[in-house]
Order: sequence, then C-alpha cells, then structure tokens
Amino acid sequence: MNEANDLAGAVASEPADEAASGQGRPEAVPPDDRPGAGRRAARGREATEPPLRHRIITVSLLTVAAIYFLTPVYWLVVSSTKSSSDLFGTFGFWFHDPHPLDYLHRVLTYDDGIYVRWFANSLMYAGVGALAATLLSAAAGYALAKFRFPGREGIFNVILAGVLIPGTALALPLYLLFSEIGLANTYWAILIPSIVSPFGVYLCRIYAAAAVPDSLLEAARIDGAGEARIFSTLGLRLMTPALVTVFLFQFVHIWNNFFLPLVMLSDSDLYPIQLGLTSWQGYADRQPELYQYTVGGAFLSVLPLMVLMGVLQRYWRTGLTEGSVKA
Repeated sequence: MNEANDLAGAVASEPADEAASGQGRPEAVPPDDRPGAGRRAARGREATEPPLRHRIITVSLLTVAAIYFLTPVYWLVVSSTKSSSDLFGTFGFWFHDPHPLDYLHRVLTYDDGIYVRWFANSLMYAGVGALAATLLSAAAGYALAKFRFPGREGIFNVILAGVLIPGTALALPLYLLFSEIGLANTYWAILIPSIVSPFGVYLCRIYAAAAVPDSLLEAARIDGAGEARIFSTLGLRLMTPALVTVFLFQFVHIWNNFFLPLVMLSDSDLYPIQLGLTSWQGYADRQPELYQYTVGGAFLSVLPLMVLMGVLQRYWRTGLTEGSVKA
C-alpha cells in the first residue's frame, strides 16, 4: 500500500519537475513563425497578383485614356490666358504672354455681367433638377424593389423603354406641350423635364434590391416605424452610393444640355451657359474678342463639374451596408 502511494506521488511530481526544468513538451509555434511560412505567404501574394506584363498594359491604357480626356482641359487652361489674336497666331498647347485674371475678368463683366447670370441659371437648372431627379428616382426605385403590387414589372419595363428614347426626340413635343400650358420660355420649361430620369429609377431599383435587406425593414416595422420614416432614415442612407451616382449623372446631363434650352428659351436672361456661349460664338465674326470670351467661359464652365466630382467622390464606393445586418 505504501509502495502504491509512493508511485502515485512520483507520477504527479513529474509534470511539475518538467515545467520547472524547461524540459516539458515543446510549446506551440505560431503559424507565422513556422519554417517556410514567409516563403509560402510570398508565393501566395505572387499568385494573386497579375503578371507584370498585364500590369504594364493596364497602366499604359489608363495613361492613354487620361491623356485623351485631360488634353482638352489643358488646352482650355492655356487658351483662357490668351487674347483672341493669340488664339489663332500662337501654338495652342503652350502659353504666350498670359494674362488669365485680366481675360477672365472681361468674361465676367462683358455685357453687364451676362455670363454670371448664365452661370447662375446653369447652377439652378442643374442643382435643383439633379436633386429633385435623385429623390424621385430613389423613391420610385425603392418602391419597385421593396413593394409588390399589380403591374410592377410592367411599370418597370416602361421606365426601361424610356432609357432608350433620346432627349432630342422629346424636345419638340415638350415645347408644344409647354406652349399650350403657358410655360415655354420660363425656368419651369427646363426644370420640369430635368427631374425625370429613367436611368436613375433603374439604377435605384437594382441597388435597393441588393443593398437594402428585407430583414432590416421588417425589424423597423416591428419597432413601429412607418414606411415614410423607414425610407427616409434607412432606405436613403443605405442607397447613398446609388444616389450620388444618379445625382452626378443628372447634374452633368443638365449642365451640358443644349438642345432643350435652345428649343424652349428665347429670352437670353434665361439661357444656361452652353446656350449663352453658343450665342457669343455666333457673333464672334463681327466681334473677334468674343472668341476669347467663349474660350474663357468654357473654362469656367468645367470648374463646377470638377469640384463636384472631387467632393462627392468619397461617397462613390460600395460596402457602406457591410455589417448593418448580423448573419
């Protein structure tokens, strides 16, 4: 009996002795410290990266595309610093006796500052029209994506058909309609058609179906929230990337729109920038300084688009809804 007790005590003391002497079982080695782990990780990264020749081709194509799109802007920057005679008598892609502030001041003050009025008109047309079009597209797309009602697919197909109709084909019918109701040659003649965006409705429906979870909406309904509050507090926030896209597309479309104002407006005080610059160019043969004013005005007209793109670019990304719903 004593021998059994001595044997049990010896066995119990062995782990303690091993721990004290440091000769016990080897400790677990972290995965990153195992031999060859660094080489395997490097090989894994190399496997996921595209080959060098593919990266060179991609960078080259992107560089060519950037040069193609930025060259006209560079030409505008250079030409806006020249006089009308220098526009035709010097190299177009380099400066010659530049006086940018002087020439731009002439653009802004010519004819009692009519360009400033055109600029304000364009901001109003594009800003109000794009904002209204974005909200209308968001509401329509959200309803088509999250509510089931008779004729839903038929309505959506009609909206898709509207994407295929060019705006120039609708300008004359719209002018006849607005003339009958007395809205031709008014601000409303440009604003009302601008708030309709079939592409915006299509994009908002596709994005709402993918980014707004039904389970989140059901949880909000269970908590007692109404549909209007759910849409304003949840739907609009989760659809932010799509709404920014619709706003940018519609703003640029309205800002660059030329044919609709040409048909609708006859009062020069209501002109947007595009139509106003065209009117200047039409008189440039009799007043050569208008060539320089047209180029300077075109340069100023691209600045709001550049600023808007830079400000809203950070919202133009995906993944905003990640983590909003627990798996």
